[in-house]
Amino acid sequence: MQEIIINALANIPKELATFLMAMLPVTELRAAIPVAILKYNMSPWLALTYSVLGNTLMGVLVLLLIEPITKIIIEKVPFIHRIWTKYIDRLHKKHKESFEKWEALALIIFIAIPLPMTGAFSGAVAASIFQIPPKKASTYIFLGCLIAGVTVTAITVLFDL
Repeated sequence: MQEIIINALANIPKELATFLMAMLPVTELRAAIPVAILKYNMSPWLALTYSVLGNTLMGVLVLLLIEPITKIIIEKVPFIHRIWTKYIDRLHKKHKESFEKWEALALIIFIAIPLPMTGAFSGAVAASIFQIPPKKASTYIFLGCLIAGVTVTAITVLFDL
């Protein structure tokens, strides 16, 4: 899937391709940075900048749109309401106490760890589920993206010697 995305973005300016790749949940900045540095020959600084900005923008957009979209879907499809409610209740019971205690740090670390199923997209969903105000969550998303971006950039540069 990532190769299809990389090829689809091959004919646009490398800065825009990097930015857009970082916005996609499938690639996020974990793929955008190495592709920008190794395939597009972009400087690590520019790759980091465009990737963090794209990934943060996607996270903030998800943060702002997930509740209204979820509300519409839940109202239109009753069985999804039951599934969603059970899922949210289970998450709250399992993580609410630790999340309330470590709110900022938990979300930043969750986004910063460059592994599958973590990142800005998942972090924005988690922020919505745990009702972190959008302004605070946006800051946490940016910081998590920045840490992940620096980590991925460093790994890419160090292992491409």
